[in-house]
Amino acid sequence: MKDKIDGLKRAFNPRSVAVIGDKFENNNYFFLRSLKTFQGDVYSVNIDPNEIPGIENLGIKNYLSLKDVPGPIDYAIIAVPRDVAPIILRDCIDINVGGATMFTSGFAETNTEKGIEIANIITAIAKEGDFNLIGPNCMGIFNPELGLRISPDQYAGEKGSIGFISQSGGHAINFSVVGHNNGINISKLVSFGNAYILDSPDYCEYLLQDEETKIIAMYIEGIKDGRHLFNLLNKSKNKKPILIWKGGQTVEGSIATSSHSGSMAESIQMWETMIKQCGAINVADMEELIDTIMMLLHSPGVRGKNVGLISLSGGQCVNMSDQFSKVGFNVPMLTEKSYKELSFIFALIGSSYRNPIDLGGNLSLAENTRRILLGRDDIPSKDRLLDLTLNILDDDENIDSIVIEMSAHILKWFEEAFTNFEEYFYSTLENFRNKSQKPLLVIIPPSMIETGAIEMKNRLLEKNIASFPSFRRGSVALGKIIEYYQHHHSRR
Repeated sequence: MKDKIDGLKRAFNPRSVAVIGDKFENNNYFFLRSLKTFQGDVYSVNIDPNEIPGIENLGIKNYLSLKDVPGPIDYAIIAVPRDVAPIILRDCIDINVGGATMFTSGFAETNTEKGIEIANIITAIAKEGDFNLIGPNCMGIFNPELGLRISPDQYAGEKGSIGFISQSGGHAINFSVVGHNNGINISKLVSFGNAYILDSPDYCEYLLQDEETKIIAMYIEGIKDGRHLFNLLNKSKNKKPILIWKGGQTVEGSIATSSHSGSMAESIQMWETMIKQCGAINVADMEELIDTIMMLLHSPGVRGKNVGLISLSGGQCVNMSDQFSKVGFNVPMLTEKSYKELSFIFALIGSSYRNPIDLGGNLSLAENTRRILLGRDDIPSKDRLLDLTLNILDDDENIDSIVIEMSAHILKWFEEAFTNFEEYFYSTLENFRNKSQKPLLVIIPPSMIETGAIEMKNRLLEKNIASFPSFRRGSVALGKIIEYYQHHHSRR
């Protein structure tokens, strides 16, 4: 029997790709256009004389048969009509293609006699040929470093550390694009659809061995061998973080998975129990998946649930406390040493520097006013308040993580009031992030300047700082990685 992992290595890292049956109607040669960034050889196989001129206008040589293609083919994309799919699959096996994605759909997921019949034929051919068949009814493999894309909307030419295994092609493409916009770069990704031969545990096993992949994320609608996945996750629980998003969490969702990928419904309680026992991270949707990966990338190792909260607008202090408390965090009193140090630098004394700390009001005061209120001449200047406050929280033994709230509107207001405040803000956070062992996350709540929030997020990502558009999202993501590290630490 062929080595499955070696075959997947060849398919995920191809030097040559053949596309069989791409058409102009598929959004102007969808697959061939996607492969314009591929660094290896690209071949087209198409017998339709009406399609060949358009294909060759793309600069891609077309062949009438897969067996006519010169040289070995590491990876193939099959986009032919359902009835032709078994013939093409046999050709792939005959010429020793490394692996193939079958984009073609209309099989068992249709719950029709003809669809089920051809599904059985395809499965039998692939099993007999010991062939790495991905799908059918899927988009296949994305390897951005090689420029191997499954959509023209995806990026190319960048290395990454996140592996994604998705039963949905739409979720696969969306995760790669939205994730990239949030600083999450892919090592390898696969959309695997109906999973007639290779299922999620097979791809997980491959990514666990892939040196470039540091974190594995999975979107699963159903599974044929749950015990296989359970055993795999159990054996690898201390190897790499694994996040699982289970599709079909309700009765209605389970019905939808059956028509989407032909998956059978399983109890969501069973999945949640399995994920918890294996030490994986359970996420509810794309939003939680991306947020939690961001926290893993930017705040590794945290285990405590005491948060120090900083607001740049007093009205948010209560909101911050409520939201973090709702998901199990503590907002503790600081140490007596911290309060003494804060009393020296804060003019608005009282609740403004308990926890949460309202830094905004003190920044708004003119320095002369602050000197008068504090009754001393040696007070720190306003452009030291943020870093001094962060340092105090960093030294405070009651605090495990630090959260700072800053909206785009407030940031602009401070920039207009104080020269170069934005640069001070970003550089202070960057310096703190580089020296502190405590996680730092920024909440950028909605404001009247939504485009400014995007700019803030991007500037923070450049400095390796995670940010979130709401207290709820930030608190949930931080809570998930704390549970993950607590679970793995307690079992060592």
